[in-house]
Amino acid sequence: MSNYLVAVEAAWLVRDVESIDDAIGVAVSEAGKRLNQTDMDYVEVEIGATECPVCSEPFDSAYIAADTALVGLILEMDVFNVDSKQHAQRVAKSEIGGALRNVPLKVVHAVKTESDSETE
Repeated sequence: MSNYLVAVEAAWLVRDVESIDDAIGVAVSEAGKRLNQTDMDYVEVEIGATECPVCSEPFDSAYIAADTALVGLILEMDVFNVDSKQHAQRVAKSEIGGALRNVPLKVVHAVKTESDSETE
């Protein structure tokens, strides 16, 4: 059995905002609130990054049109005692998806971490 750190990207919609900073703040706050309501405070919520098509520099994944923002969030969680990387991805997506109903999710990476049993 292995442990993995899994990152999931979420597309979060925020209505009635005027600035990117406001949209990011609202998205992170709302996602954190919904995760905490389901006792998933172990999930880390961060703003995602998008690569600029011209200069290749990363910038915050947030876009506003008509006072409505689409914010890309990265949600990271540790998944313990799974059989494979794919199993860890399914567990993370299922757990996070259960708390964030109707939010599009995509696994962006999963990294194997050292398990407690290997260090004993």
